[in-house]
Amino acid sequence: MRKVIALVLSLMAGPAVATGLEIQVEGEGANGTIKIDLFEDTAPAHVERITTLAKNSDYDNVVFHRVIDGFMAQTGDVEFGHMGADMRRAGQGGSKLPDLKQEFSDFPYDRGIVGMARSQSVDSANSQFFIMFDRGYFLNGKYTVVGRVIDGFEVLDSIKRGHRESGAVTGQPDVMTSVKVID
Repeated sequence: MRKVIALVLSLMAGPAVATGLEIQVEGEGANGTIKIDLFEDTAPAHVERITTLAKNSDYDNVVFHRVIDGFMAQTGDVEFGHMGADMRRAGQGGSKLPDLKQEFSDFPYDRGIVGMARSQSVDSANSQFFIMFDRGYFLNGKYTVVGRVIDGFEVLDSIKRGHRESGAVTGQPDVMTSVKVID
């Protein structure tokens, strides 16, 4: 009986928010597609936020503003990170939507894991996210994991790197020209 009730409740809740993202990347470093499997069961509010911004084309033409070799590539500043805008504030903004409460999990920060960027407050994630080049277990349990790369590692590995310590990208950064929700 419990299984039947659980099945009925899951059907009433409706379909999952999304299953993934397809990110088209262009620039001096990377050119191609990165596909990401989103963990809607692990971080439902964060996945819903990312898919909403993607469906509204808010991520289109947003740069990778902070890229640290051997660590990660950060993007998703839909306020200040659009290509062609004044890039001095890239990485300082978010969306017009409210910040999200953390949804920490036991997923380790391995190569290809996608996490939500935030400020000092654990409940400050908004639109920015990062993709791991390598493992970074010191992040485990401190940043919300939202998904993982399932295709396009060669594109990820080609993203133009920034300064060794700050990750700030000089010149023309690589850009997400298109971010689409995929099934």
